[in-house]
Amino acid sequence: MFDLPAGAAFIISQLNDHGHRAYVVGGCVRDSLLGLEPKDWDICTSALPEEMQRIFRGQHVVETGLKHGTLTLVLDHVPYEVTTFRVDGEYTDHRHPDEVRFVQDVREDLARRDFTVNAMAYHPQEGLVDAFGGQEDLAAGVIRCVGEAERRFDEDALRILRALRFASTYCFAIEEKTAAAVHNLKATLQGVAAERIRVEVAKLLCGKGAGDILRSYHDVIGQVIPQIKPMVGFEQHTPHHRYDVWEHTIRAVEAVPATEVLRLTMLLHDSGKPAAFTMDENGVGHAYGHQKISAEIAEEVLSFLRVDNATHDRVLLLVKYHDIRMNTERTLLKRRLHKFGEEALWQLIDVQRADAMGKGTATETEIDERIGALRQALAELIASRPCVTLKDLALRGGDLIQAGVGKGKAIGACLDYLLHEVMAERLENRREALLEAALRWKMEEQG
Repeated sequence: MFDLPAGAAFIISQLNDHGHRAYVVGGCVRDSLLGLEPKDWDICTSALPEEMQRIFRGQHVVETGLKHGTLTLVLDHVPYEVTTFRVDGEYTDHRHPDEVRFVQDVREDLARRDFTVNAMAYHPQEGLVDAFGGQEDLAAGVIRCVGEAERRFDEDALRILRALRFASTYCFAIEEKTAAAVHNLKATLQGVAAERIRVEVAKLLCGKGAGDILRSYHDVIGQVIPQIKPMVGFEQHTPHHRYDVWEHTIRAVEAVPATEVLRLTMLLHDSGKPAAFTMDENGVGHAYGHQKISAEIAEEVLSFLRVDNATHDRVLLLVKYHDIRMNTERTLLKRRLHKFGEEALWQLIDVQRADAMGKGTATETEIDERIGALRQALAELIASRPCVTLKDLALRGGDLIQAGVGKGKAIGACLDYLLHEVMAERLENRREALLEAALRWKMEEQG
């Protein structure tokens, strides 16, 4: 169950040899008990920061946060965060303790932590230290605050999103009092940095239980992403959709691969529908132009979350074109490949499958038959190495200049024409054929 890496075992051994208690703690214990491979191994100890510095004098030590009793040891290029047992003072900014007090009992240290499943420690000889029922809550699939829930969230508002994230990641339920505090204190999230919100939202969206969290805690998520609020309960009044906009969105999120780009895309792809909504004389709803409005809303959200440029640009692209016409026609797929590139086009197909799944008007089998045919057609097209970009053409601008077609903008316009004709399969991608077509184009342009 516990397979400590050599670095963690070495740190614990060294601290023990110098008369100090030490344990791996937190997420690595939780994940080990769940049979998962921990991403990080954190260690807590009775040793004070200055004592740790003396003990590990010959090692690569980074003074990460000595004020709060933390330093990082880098062993074989792997970082291990080591922190003195402590209890926290007041959290006047609802994020960080004003001061900490170092203690000698690991149970006092565990008592300051957020959730019971994160408040366990382990020592290779002593075994598991679980003073708050964390192991029991893990077995039951429950996220529960250590101690009084409202106090835990009032101390650090980010814990509210962490509760949702852990519940989504592990498909756990949030315990009743903890859930009530999540709802009651959601307004305190206003003081949390956008970068921290982005991390938690991304992990939440990519969790196995994301759908349940989006349904039950839309008010909390709406506190940090208010642009989702108009979607909740907004009826579409169309035979093409079985669900309201928010339920459709949730089902689309669940149906797309669990990457930040794709999950953010599906969260926001129909966010413009309430603003674009009209109803005709027959009582049928329409959302003409919602793609553009959704992209504008996505721009607001992504800018607030301060996502990286690549994520920002790709999500906007996918939102804007999420329902662009797609079929197995070779020439159409060439145009789409030219417009989006291979990676984005594959993602767009994933988006369209998820969008269809979220509508509730076709079976999964029907949808997958259509999407499967589309994927096969695209794979076959790509395997044929089609000419879909200027660099794929069998000539260059210099060839056109040498042939006397023109210079400057005329060359660019001619190349675009040739590419368009090749993609439409009206022209072979051979140098001689391209030159002949270029000279005809010049004659036509000159009248």
